[in-house]
Parts: sequence; structure tokens; C-alpha cells
Amino acid sequence: MTDSLKGKRGLIMGVANQRSIAWGIASAMAAEGAELAFTYQGDAFGKRVAPLAESLGANILVDVDVTDDASMDAAFEKIKQEWGGLDFVVHALAYSDKDELTGRFVNTSRENFKNSLDISCYSMIDVARRAAPLMKNGGTIMTLTFQGSNRVTPFYNVMGVAKAALESAVRYLANDLGPDGIRVNAISPGPMKTLAGAAIGGARKTYRHTESNAPLRSNATLEAVGGTAVYLASDAGACTTGEIIRVDGGFHVLGMAQTENL
Repeated sequence: MTDSLKGKRGLIMGVANQRSIAWGIASAMAAEGAELAFTYQGDAFGKRVAPLAESLGANILVDVDVTDDASMDAAFEKIKQEWGGLDFVVHALAYSDKDELTGRFVNTSRENFKNSLDISCYSMIDVARRAAPLMKNGGTIMTLTFQGSNRVTPFYNVMGVAKAALESAVRYLANDLGPDGIRVNAISPGPMKTLAGAAIGGARKTYRHTESNAPLRSNATLEAVGGTAVYLASDAGACTTGEIIRVDGGFHVLGMAQTENL
């Protein structure tokens, strides 16, 4: 595709550094002509995101805390004032206490459960509620998930429950917002070497396992995930909504490891 997003404006939420999946998506979208705005949380992340955003010609950066209604209101009000509308939003936000991603799931604390579900799932609903009125001519909202939502993955623990809730939210939002011409989807990459992925216990072993057993014998790349996001936000994705699109080298189709790895 060439300039498939030309004339479209979108908000990218969740870039932590240049290895972030959200950054791979942002880069691919910018290459296809999209005009982007970015959110970040706190000065530390702001210092990382600012030069990345600048490299793509983005001049709208918003400090936002998705657990704070006033912060969320201010963020989307700024987008409204600057652009007047939106064509797409990329929600790439998730959280869990990393100390609870190395032990047993049964030991999940009430506080971390609530925080994980709030930031990893409810924030998507909250974002959609604020973004939808800005998508006057229809649009696209997308998020990121992982197969730990429906298959037990070592050390993924409460994040698996949060992603399962997120995927269900995608389907309900797709139904709610479909009459407004707004499509809602999720991309499910395999394990990737990101800041968030590194917080999961046994991440390196998981990465090597999926790479050596996936039908394509490779894990997802930022470019592959970015290309999928471009498709979803472009006119080519006009009839795709409520989907969980897997970009994992085919790992999700396996019933067991390849014979050479048994």
C-alpha cells in the first residue's frame, strides 16, 4: 500500500520506546501518510516519546493518566481543539505488578487484579467512549492483546484474565459503535522483545520456544504488526470489525511443539 492513510489523523497511546509495538504501528502508519498525535504518562516517558514523535512530524503530545477521568477529559479535549476530529486510535496500554507475573496465579492480590483490569481493559472502553464522538465520519479503534487470554501461558497470570476481558470488550464495542461506522479490533502478536514483555517471568524462554515452533519459525516483528494496523485503519479494512487478528507466525494453530522439539 502507498499513502493508504493519507488524510487520516490518529492518536497513538502506549509508546514507551522505539521497541514498543505501538511505535512499530506508529511508524508504519506515518509511512502510509497518517498524521499522528501521541500520549504519554509522566515526564520520564515524555522524554522518551517526544523525540520519537518529532521524528514522524507529530507535534501533539499529551500527558494522560488513563485512571484519572479529568486527565482523560483534558487529553481528548486537546485533540478536539487541535484537530476537530479523529480517524483512528491505537490503544496499546496494559499494566500488572511484575512481582505477580512470576508466581502462581492463585496468589493474585485484589489490588493488582483491580489495577490490571482497570488499566488493561477498562481504559479501552473509556478511550472508545471519548474517541467515538470525534469520529464523525466513522473511524477505527484498535488495541493489542495476547493469546494468554484464551490459553494458559506460564507467568502471564492476571494479564491473561485482563486480556480475555479486553477481547470481550472489543466485540461489545464493535457492536455498539458499528452503527456509527466505527470499527473496533484487536491485534494479537506473539511474544515480542518489548519493555512490557520483559516484565513477564520466563520471557526469554517463551520467546525462543515460540520462534522455534511457530509454523513460520519466527516471532512477530514490529513491521508485521504495523502493517496489520495499517490495514485495519485503512479503507481496505472497511468491513473488518470485532476481530482478534493474530500476528504470531501461526503459533496459535499448534496443538503441541514441533516433533524436533518434543
